[in-house]
Amino acid sequence: MNKTKILAVLQIILAGLLFLASLVTVINFLFIVFRPETISVVNALIGQGVIVICMMALARILLKKGRSGLTGTNDADASSGS
Repeated sequence: MNKTKILAVLQIILAGLLFLASLVTVINFLFIVFRPETISVVNALIGQGVIVICMMALARILLKKGRSGLTGTNDADASSGS
């Protein structure tokens, strides 16, 4: 296994970990929703929403780069596709 394949596998593993972390954050988000309405609860909801979006976006980028690294396609080909 060469260096690029190892990096691709690590990117896919990190994408999976980020996806799991975002799911756990969404579960925490649901627990916070049932608390009484205060400004700190609203701040937590907004902050966790931003965090979930960023983690999902980074996971998607890492997954695409990891898959393209395993298949041997160019990054330009992977980014211009679906």
